[in-house]
Amino acid sequence: MFNKLLGRFSKDMGIDLGTANTLVYIRDKGIVINEPSVVAINKRNDQIIAVGEDAKKMVGKTPSHIQIVKPLVGGVISDFEVTERMIKYFINKIHQESFSLVPRPRVVISIPLDVTEVERKAVEDATKSAGAREVYLIEQPLAAAIGSRLPIQESAGFMVVEIGGGTTEIAVISLGGIVTFNSLPTAGNELDENIVQYARENFNLLLGERTAETIKIKIGTVASDFEKQETTMRGRDLISGLPKEVIITNQHIKEAIYRSVRKIVEAIRDAIEKTPPELVADIYQRGLVLSGGGALLKGLDRMIFQEIKIPVHIADDPLTSVVRGTGIILEDLDNLKEVLLPSTSD
Repeated sequence: MFNKLLGRFSKDMGIDLGTANTLVYIRDKGIVINEPSVVAINKRNDQIIAVGEDAKKMVGKTPSHIQIVKPLVGGVISDFEVTERMIKYFINKIHQESFSLVPRPRVVISIPLDVTEVERKAVEDATKSAGAREVYLIEQPLAAAIGSRLPIQESAGFMVVEIGGGTTEIAVISLGGIVTFNSLPTAGNELDENIVQYARENFNLLLGERTAETIKIKIGTVASDFEKQETTMRGRDLISGLPKEVIITNQHIKEAIYRSVRKIVEAIRDAIEKTPPELVADIYQRGLVLSGGGALLKGLDRMIFQEIKIPVHIADDPLTSVVRGTGIILEDLDNLKEVLLPSTSD
């Protein structure tokens, strides 16, 4: 009863709890938070110094008593306590201008496909401990499909490929549920690591992960007919130990990331091979939808089309597809409850 009373003054939230970024959708307002899933902690007093963008700016620059924590690995909670504190920080940030002293929102939160019941319970418990009165879980590709406005409750096949920071989730959806899926740990973070490794092996240059990500976003490509682009890559020379600057082109980046991108294409092919023929016919007609930050990699849609001969569509604003899906569920919870996962506490 008390929780319901507090709930009247709380703002219901949809959360895309991602390995790289956490996005928050507020009912009737839209997306209000889009920040990196990074927390900076002062180990001397166990206090949180910064969360999100402010914490990400500190990566690789902190003194020994400040620890930078990424509490999610592969979309799964690896540090329960820090995840809880991060969610609580976002809940309080959203409610700081409202009359609610003790926010008790309802929360719809997305999780990867291939998680265990223990990992699902960890997400529920962390969100409830952070202040949520009710927690609803939805699988990321389903949320991305809803956010892309696909009519997933029809008896037709839809294929969604959600390329996030920690995982790539491939799902064939029909009648509001997932028929076949494939999940692999090859995603945005691995592409960044590929670039770091390439710089080390080819230029004797030690790069930071933030620098690698910036280069990937700026000139990353897997297209075969790209226009030449170049940028400056700065890091530490592994031989002299001194600062070093190298001019790198998009051809270099293509060489660095190509093998990992091939893994994603092969996983899509595998998922299609496991799909019932009637649904394959639907997918062939409608095409597949790419969402997540990886969908923005130049030439990826054409590469997939050349390999599997199925039309490829990039979702509108693919970075926010999942969180927009959680928001649509919040707005119409009664009609869309059937697409949610059962609670682990039921």
